[in-house]
Formats: sequence, structure tokens, C-alpha cells
Amino acid sequence: MFHICTIGSGTRDVFIKSANFEREPSVDAPDGFNACFPMGAKIALEDVIFETGGGATNAAVTFRRFGLKTSCVFRLGDDDNGRAILQALKKERVDVRAAQIDKRDKTAYSIILLAGSGHRSILVYRGAAQKLDPTQINWRRLKSQWFYITSLGSDLNKTNAVFVQATHQGTRTAWNPGNGELKHGLKKLTSLIRQTDLLFMNREEAALLTEQAPRHLDRILEKLGNLPRVACVITDGARGAYAYDPQAKILWHGEALKGKRINTTGAGDAFGSGFTAGFIKTGNLVTSLRAGLCNSLGVITHMGAKAGILDSFPTERELNHGHIKPVTL
Repeated sequence: MFHICTIGSGTRDVFIKSANFEREPSVDAPDGFNACFPMGAKIALEDVIFETGGGATNAAVTFRRFGLKTSCVFRLGDDDNGRAILQALKKERVDVRAAQIDKRDKTAYSIILLAGSGHRSILVYRGAAQKLDPTQINWRRLKSQWFYITSLGSDLNKTNAVFVQATHQGTRTAWNPGNGELKHGLKKLTSLIRQTDLLFMNREEAALLTEQAPRHLDRILEKLGNLPRVACVITDGARGAYAYDPQAKILWHGEALKGKRINTTGAGDAFGSGFTAGFIKTGNLVTSLRAGLCNSLGVITHMGAKAGILDSFPTERELNHGHIKPVTL
């Protein structure tokens, strides 16, 4: 039996960094500005890095490095990019026997444009990743204590099929829904969230799902906090992360750890998988919060979604770097 099975996407990523991407302030941009470049021009690049990404594969590397027996379910094209992803995961000793190979669509591909400040925009080709088919999964070969479920696109039937298997096998669940799932709204997602042990999303996503302004964290948690079985976890970028315990009615806040911000791609995956690994190992939400923050710091201070993932579970000294405190809303 596996300790955990990650389910979601696998992608080929290329990071392109250039100081020549001009930044223009924009109130409509998620990070507050647009990165622009003139069409028809040749733009000098400072660096180009090829990596592998995708929520399922990023999380799988964290779990395996943290000492958990890990399998990964995703769908790739029958191409060089797909083979590169498989090779990278096998090198990390992640079990990939359940990987689906698509003979028609290409492996998902992302081009990450970095403006030099650590902020980025991503050009995405979803390809085979969005065609993951739960009915083709041999679940008997993937018996796990936990499922870590990332985005499966806009088809809730796929996500529901995974939760059905979790119930059938007595498997616990951690869920990091993507935009495709969140757009269905809280009413349609409530039944799935109630089957979730650990729920992960960022503050903007939680606000959108609960139809509240991001600044009203109390109202967000009033609607969302009591739905998961163990914890509702909300990341807040440079402001750290929150973990709400619906049983004890306690909201914990962890400050973001200090470090030079190079790249934010994969930070959410690193935090969620680090948190989940911490909970699997200790059953303690505060320790889990510390582990997630440590792992996400590693990723944002390195180029690539996997390059900065910690080599092993954080030491006690590393876990105690950050400040964790209960918050009254």
C-alpha cells in the first residue's frame, strides 16, 4: 500500500527570464502590473530553463523526498516531453505505473515568462493533461492511505469519481481544486468538500468561491471553514498562510519565511504537499503549517517548480524558523 497517491496533471515547463519585459501598472492584473514587449522585435533573454511541472507531479516529488511511498496519476502525450516527465519522476522514485499515455494529444506544456521580480505570467497548453480518465485507472494497484487531488479541469464527474474511490477504499483526502472546479460554485462543491480532510486554496480563490471580498477572511471562513473534516487551509502569498481547525474552532496563522523571491511557480503545490506530508507524519496542524511554509520557501527561492523542493522533511530547527500563532477574527 502507498502512503499517498497524487492525482492531477503533469506538464513540461520552460522558464523564460528577461529584464526586457516592460512592466506597466494595471489594476486589473493579479500582481498589479502587466509585462509587455513589442511585437516584431527580438528580445534578449537572460535565462531559459526546462523543467517538469503540474500539480500532481510537483506534489509527488515532495511526498517522496519527505519519506512517503508515493504513486502519481496523470495523463501525458506519447512524445519526448511526456517521456521527460516520466524519467524525472522515476529518478525521484515515484511510482508511475498508473500514468496514462494519450496517442492523440500532446503532453501539456507551459511557458513561464519571468519579468525579473519573481512575478510571472504563464502561457498554457493543457493537451493530454485535461483528458485524464478515472475510469481507466486500476484502483486496486493504487491502494493508498491518502489521495492528494489537484485540478482535474472543469468536469466535476472526474473529481467525484476519485472521491467515490476514496470512500470505497477508506482513503483520506487532501484536495487543491483548480479554477475549473471552483467556477462551479460553492453549492455544487459543498458535498465534495465535506468528504475532504484537508482543503487547500489561496485567499483570492476562497473569496471567489464564497462570494466575499478577499479582505473579509472572517466571512470567508464562516462559509467555508467548517466544511472540511480536518482543516481549511488558505495561502496568502507573501503574508503567509492560515489553517482553520473546525473541531477546535482555532485559526492558525503562519508568517511567510524570509528569502529572496525568484519564482513563484509551484509555490502552492509545494505548500500544500508539504502541509499534507506534515500532517501524515505528525497529525499536528501547527507542524503541518510549518512544513508547508518551509517547502514553499525552497521553491520560491529557486527556478523551477521542483528545483527548490526540500530534499527531506524539515528538521526541528528548520520547522521552528517561522512564527505561528492563533488568530482571533
